[in-house]
Amino acid sequence: MLDYNAIIEQYYTPGTALYDTLVIHSRQVADLAVRLAVRYNDLHPAIDPLDIDFVLEAAMLHDIGMCRTDAPGIHCHGTEPYICHGILGAEMLRAHDLPRHALVCERHTGAGLSLDDIVSQGLPVPHKQMLPVTMEEKVICYADKFFSKTHLGEPARTLERVRQSLAKFGPATLARFQELSALFGTP
Repeated sequence: MLDYNAIIEQYYTPGTALYDTLVIHSRQVADLAVRLAVRYNDLHPAIDPLDIDFVLEAAMLHDIGMCRTDAPGIHCHGTEPYICHGILGAEMLRAHDLPRHALVCERHTGAGLSLDDIVSQGLPVPHKQMLPVTMEEKVICYADKFFSKTHLGEPARTLERVRQSLAKFGPATLARFQELSALFGTP
């Protein structure tokens, strides 16, 4: 199994607020994503099972790029806009020869970012589809929506609260989240 802690510690100093923000949030996301993936595998035994080890690893690394962003409210003092944390994390993980993990970083923001979202909102990210494709990408993207980085350690948000928070990004984002919810159910 991949030593994701060793990768995290190359960019984050243990004991700092930034490290705690990343690791506490990522652990919550990983725990939920693994539970949802196991449940999915149990409910769909005839389908190719989700790779549980990969789900754990990738969930722990999905936000690794946030250290390069400017988001002081979550202790990030980099130079890039926060919306770029996924693409930055993907670059970081590709440098570690982790292309599959990199795709999770790239595709987890919001309920995924479509090319139309990127262009119509003028987002400062590459102009390409960044929607979760594999079931592992989807379960991590879904689990991520239930936990805040500004309220660390709080219980998972309710499904309705997540829907309300995503509704402000438009009907397409909300529809993508609804599709994920239909796949993985209520946490």
